[in-house]
Amino acid sequence: MITTWPTPGKLNLFLYITGRRIDGYHNLQTLFQFLDYGDTLTIDINKKNKKIVLLTPIAGVLDEENLIIRAVKEMRKIAISHDKISSSTGVQITLKKRLPIGGGLGGGSSNAATILVALNYLWNIKLSNKELADIGLKLGADVPIFIYGHAAFAEGIGEQLKLVTPKEQWYLILNPNIKIRTSDLFNDPKLKRNSPIRTLDELLNQPFHNDCEELVRKKFHEIDYLMCWLKKYAPARLTGTGSCIFAEFNNEYDARKILELSSKYINGFVAHGLNISPLQYKLGKL
Repeated sequence: MITTWPTPGKLNLFLYITGRRIDGYHNLQTLFQFLDYGDTLTIDINKKNKKIVLLTPIAGVLDEENLIIRAVKEMRKIAISHDKISSSTGVQITLKKRLPIGGGLGGGSSNAATILVALNYLWNIKLSNKELADIGLKLGADVPIFIYGHAAFAEGIGEQLKLVTPKEQWYLILNPNIKIRTSDLFNDPKLKRNSPIRTLDELLNQPFHNDCEELVRKKFHEIDYLMCWLKKYAPARLTGTGSCIFAEFNNEYDARKILELSSKYINGFVAHGLNISPLQYKLGKL
């Protein structure tokens, strides 16, 4: 049985770091919204070959580090324990990659979440979103938001979610083709970590900001250059801990007009912000 599943990107409309925990993780306040743009996963369930294979491996990423493979292994183990599949069942996955790696658009986390949600459905395991999110949190802090599939205000390390409905704007996203490792950024002593904890109402009623932006712009001059260029046309900021920057617009036309002004050497795309993930739309049609 072969099925195809969306794995959407996300933006952090704001991101504040409110402190570092004893375990090394950071406490955050951030606002997630999905994009109608992302990767695609094709899942082929094979009942006679127990191998788990990613047919489109990502260069430089070992299987034991790949969130897709790790998510499949977690769900396969649970499905066998629930007598939903036999131990001879294998999975082959094909990834059509569109989201840049290390760009802060949540590609890896979204891939993992889609695998968890899809196999939960395909194997009829019937785990709740909460149970899936608990599994996903072991894979990455951003995985739960993709499982719940609704725009959210997140606190803690990103696992404390409050569903919200920000305006669904159009976004121009520019990709400088730089991979930023989240761990490297969070371990940098110069990272801002002392933003005050504020209520959601307070945060929504002030200009949005990303606490990672200052450090990223100092470390990567290409990102600083793109930010300066984009800010000539619209307020711009970094998304997540990655390298992509974005600006919001009231309509698609205005966003595409600015994209057309960019150099042919600048990679970018226009996407619509969504409060309900395309993955949830997929489930609703099944």
